[in-house]
Amino acid sequence: MASSTARPEFQDDARSGPGVARRLLDSSATLSYDPATEVDWETPLDKDFHGASPEWSTLFGTAYWAELTEDRRKELTRQEAASVASTGIWFEMILQQLILRDIYAKDPTDDRVQWALTEIADECRHSIMFARGARKLGAPAYRPRRVAVELGRLFKTTAFGEAAYAAILVAEEVLDVMQRDWMRDERVVPFVRTINNIHVVEESRHMKFAREETRRHLAKAGRVRRNVHALLIAVSAYVIVTSMVNRKVYANAGLDEKRALAEARANEHHKAMMRSSCAGLMEFLASCRLLTRPALAFYKRAALI
Repeated sequence: MASSTARPEFQDDARSGPGVARRLLDSSATLSYDPATEVDWETPLDKDFHGASPEWSTLFGTAYWAELTEDRRKELTRQEAASVASTGIWFEMILQQLILRDIYAKDPTDDRVQWALTEIADECRHSIMFARGARKLGAPAYRPRRVAVELGRLFKTTAFGEAAYAAILVAEEVLDVMQRDWMRDERVVPFVRTINNIHVVEESRHMKFAREETRRHLAKAGRVRRNVHALLIAVSAYVIVTSMVNRKVYANAGLDEKRALAEARANEHHKAMMRSSCAGLMEFLASCRLLTRPALAFYKRAALI
């Protein structure tokens, strides 16, 4: 099994491109996992465990949560974890297409291109891992709303440069913080902890590359392009975050969907957790001058700031 150690850290520096990519390639060769063998897929699901840390449930701290039995709470967190995994698959498919478009017809001997291909290979494994994990949690295939799917289709076709890489970073940063909590939480079912650990370790490299590429592309961006892309990144963040937990998780966990959805939307505890998880991300976006006034409106609507 993968150990539940924290991800390796990579210090930001002034170097861009090949130097960073070479270090990431070396790290990947040293520390990567094969989910097919690292995750315990054979042991039946133990329903005495949660699917995610209860504090991350969209209903934690609400009156409805207080009324639920412990078994019902555990089922809810399993359904929510499966929904987050399904959303992760959806965005990883977008991510792969963005990166392939960025490196299309570029020098395949360049370290940056080779790292990009390595990242795509990682994301393919992660998508399969998330799909198998959701199935083992006893959940259906949760899909984003149709409007989110179509917006994703438009984004993956048109986004480029800093808009593509900063949006990738947004999705990965939000997942990273919650999954760090889950992978260390002994209340969470062991195979989910292993999945989260694998994702945290390998996504640390992806986030490093996304930061470097965002900075590199912004160096060539004028004021108008920067402002337009700042808004596009914020809209993408809003769509991603609001798609993470499908409304159907409540009915599938045996809850009143209408009441659960209303209490989840008003849950200040969950909003505070999301804001806390995005503090580092917002600091990075601010340093890149991507927190414009229109962009801030969408981050606030998504409870990211």
